[in-house]
Amino acid sequence: MKITLVGTGRVGSAIAFALTINPLANELLLLNRSREKAEGDALDLTHAAALVDSNMKIYAGDIADSKDSDVIIFTASVPFRYPNQTRLEMGIDNMPILRDWMPSLAKASPNAIVIMVSNPVDAFAYETIRLTGFDPKRVIGTGTLVDSIRYRALLSTELKIHAQDIRAYILGEHGDTQFAASSIAMTGGERFYPSDTSRRMFEETKAMGYEVFRLKGHTSYGIAMATITILDSIAYDLRHTMPVSVLVDGYLGVEDVCLSLPAVIGREGVTRILHPTLSEDEEAAFRNSAAIVKQTLVEMEAGQ
Repeated sequence: MKITLVGTGRVGSAIAFALTINPLANELLLLNRSREKAEGDALDLTHAAALVDSNMKIYAGDIADSKDSDVIIFTASVPFRYPNQTRLEMGIDNMPILRDWMPSLAKASPNAIVIMVSNPVDAFAYETIRLTGFDPKRVIGTGTLVDSIRYRALLSTELKIHAQDIRAYILGEHGDTQFAASSIAMTGGERFYPSDTSRRMFEETKAMGYEVFRLKGHTSYGIAMATITILDSIAYDLRHTMPVSVLVDGYLGVEDVCLSLPAVIGREGVTRILHPTLSEDEEAAFRNSAAIVKQTLVEMEAGQ
């Protein structure tokens, strides 16, 4: 497997380091607007890899070097200036980067799977499908996977059940309109019905990304491991189910937008999108997320 990682900022570098520890490919190509930064990361990671049981080739290059990549991980972004920048403003700043890189990357690797990490991730997953013409099953946004992991961690502490045994999802937009699908949260076949505790934990989850930004100026490790979770399921065709941003296929009357739903991820990308039976409030929240992301796409286009 050949992986091309676009963007070697804090998130991209964290993903590259995680891949060095857990080498899932034969080749890892690093691309960055500053070639020198990518070359420095490649050297540093190659030194780290010498202490790991791996023969993965790690190197920097240009788009031409990405030819025939199996997976393209896109993290290129302007820095998020929290709290003085909105997600929409970040999207307007990031859109030229996406449009500059993505068509050429797709031309060089027409059979690749794209993992979109850059924000606003739902809008960018949709725009990637449009820019590349790829089958939507080969474009996966990290979406609410990291939010769902945070939510499960909080539930785990409260319920005293291991987080990996808890099936609880944050769905919809990776943003302020996301929602906890409490009506389908369960472990061992037992449901966790909505309660004051679960609602409080969801509000903590929704604010957690902003809190990390407030404390350290960026997020990196959580989203890096979420990306590796997706990549692992692709590399080994594991068919794990996880909440990721996909092109919605008419579920609840929603289409022509990318949002997070439980999806099965394997070697070909999205092998199946699941359609959970939600409560009326949750259905309304999902439709609201769709409206907001669609409006974001319109406003980003107008802002160019």
